[in-house]
Amino acid sequence: MSSDDPQTPTVLTTSPSTGTRGMLELLRTVVVAGAIAVFVRTALFEPFNIPSGSMIPTLQVGDYVWVAKYSYGYSHFSLPLSPNLFSGRIFGSEPHRGDVAVFRFTKDTSIDYIKRVVGLPGDRIQMREGQLYLNGELVPRTSEGEYVAVDEHHTRMEGERYREDLPGSDGRPVVSHDILKLTDEGDKNDTPEYVVPPGYFFVMGDNRDDSADSRFMGDAPQDLGFVPMENLVGQAKWIFLSVDSQYPTWEFWKWPTEIRWGRLFSGVH
Repeated sequence: MSSDDPQTPTVLTTSPSTGTRGMLELLRTVVVAGAIAVFVRTALFEPFNIPSGSMIPTLQVGDYVWVAKYSYGYSHFSLPLSPNLFSGRIFGSEPHRGDVAVFRFTKDTSIDYIKRVVGLPGDRIQMREGQLYLNGELVPRTSEGEYVAVDEHHTRMEGERYREDLPGSDGRPVVSHDILKLTDEGDKNDTPEYVVPPGYFFVMGDNRDDSADSRFMGDAPQDLGFVPMENLVGQAKWIFLSVDSQYPTWEFWKWPTEIRWGRLFSGVH
């Protein structure tokens, strides 16, 4: 062919079979990615956000936490949509005293709760004049000064922050964590002695006077009581995002100012 001859352009075409293969590859990628996401959410970690102030000062309204699903084994509540395929727990283990745990509400298992585990089977729990007693012994606490918080209703709460030393369980050391006390009065601060039955645990919020927890044993819809081990979802491990929603959502340019940067990637203790 002479160099003066016009050159025939190279045209790339896709055959129907090639297009079909491409669609199948895309579909397979989507299915595999979905399966991995379901596995991670079911067996490893699940994100939760904190909608209420019951765990202040440990957790703030607007915190987002990673919860380790493997910490206590798996029940049917570990599965997406919680199908009632089996009872009990697989690879189950009890929580440790002092853990911050996510579990299903005893009166409505479609609702997730997050509280601190303070009592295990056989433990005796009581509040006397606003202070926590475990197995007849006063749980030590040290004042850290005044503390002001705002709950999910934007209500200002003024109280005192304490460092509480909760005895560890199963040979573990003392769990030191912060609590908020607003008052030493009321039924929640002077309770009967509760004995945790086998197969259950007892929880309290770190915001001791603004928490619906195991101290409330009645038949009212909001009363929690003892929590069955089967209701455990996992242990809260890390805060990966924290947002103080002060402005309307549509004011997106103010979003960066609402992020509590100092809380990001901190552990839950």
